[in-house]
Amino acid sequence: MSGESVPEALVGRAVEELLDRLAALVDGVAPRRAVLGIAGPPGAGKTTVVTRILEAAAGHSRLSGRVAHVPMDGYHLTNVELDALGRRDRKGAPDTFDAVGYAGVLAAVRGVPRAVVTAPTFDHVVGEPVPDSVTVSTEADLVVTEGNYLLLDDGDWTAVPALLDEVWWCELDDPVRVERLVGRHVGTGREPGAAREWVLRSDEANARVVAEGVARADLVLLDGVVVRARRP
Repeated sequence: MSGESVPEALVGRAVEELLDRLAALVDGVAPRRAVLGIAGPPGAGKTTVVTRILEAAAGHSRLSGRVAHVPMDGYHLTNVELDALGRRDRKGAPDTFDAVGYAGVLAAVRGVPRAVVTAPTFDHVVGEPVPDSVTVSTEADLVVTEGNYLLLDDGDWTAVPALLDEVWWCELDDPVRVERLVGRHVGTGREPGAAREWVLRSDEANARVVAEGVARADLVLLDGVVVRARRP
């Protein structure tokens, strides 16, 4: 994620232990692919953690060349769809995503026999999803996916947790997280005042919606430090 450094905890032996945990997860569900979810409130560092996992996995004996990335953000509704629903001013809220489509792609990547699966990503500059811009090959043993609502117990999102083999939760102190979000929105072209207003009105509303999900996570990272983990 632009402008966000890799937490010091996600280097060296600490990240190796997390990768070994993922390798065991992969072997435990074979022959299908394993799916790891990275959840948490907006600005908590989910994509930063995913990036570090992908980078470190390239040097891991079991995971090298075997990890794919399918972000939840690709399932944003288009701006045209949001305008039709009158929800563009709450873009990023749970009902502004195609949760059914997202659950569908997670089910597809878990399928046996394995098939090539395509999924969308999200272009933060233009603010729109990009269809079929990710390909999960048959060689991928692990799919990593991140988003706010992976553990949301509401509406169509309730189908998602059962499609995830593990969920890791990212936490960050709220003042740091809010400032990170403001900087992110400024970086995509918003004026600082408008960026802060959006964060406090929209992003923080979404953070409150997902907060209780931490209790259901398999592992909790506070700024990259593992503070709680269930035995795999």
